[in-house]
Amino acid sequence: MTFSMGASLLDAVVLSVVQKEGADGSYGYKITQDVRSVMDVSESTLYPVLRRLQKDECLETYDQAFQGRNRRYYKITVGGAMLLDNYRREWAEYKTKVDHILMGTE
Repeated sequence: MTFSMGASLLDAVVLSVVQKEGADGSYGYKITQDVRSVMDVSESTLYPVLRRLQKDECLETYDQAFQGRNRRYYKITVGGAMLLDNYRREWAEYKTKVDHILMGTE
């Protein structure tokens, strides 16, 4: 993608991906793949984002055994859902403004 993606947009996408998975959450590798479907991001970039969002109490984690190993799952918290709602409102406003200029929409 030609356009650079800021940290806030990455946070919004990660929170949205985790929320989409529902009450059980999602594990790190799947989150990485889902985020990569819309943004060029490496695992070495994404895992620190997951840890930071957890530290900021936007995500919580639990481990579950899978094929003899533990898999770490991430679930969105109430605070994370509130932050995501805020990101979505800001994105809609930002997108409208950019579309107005870039696409010539009214």
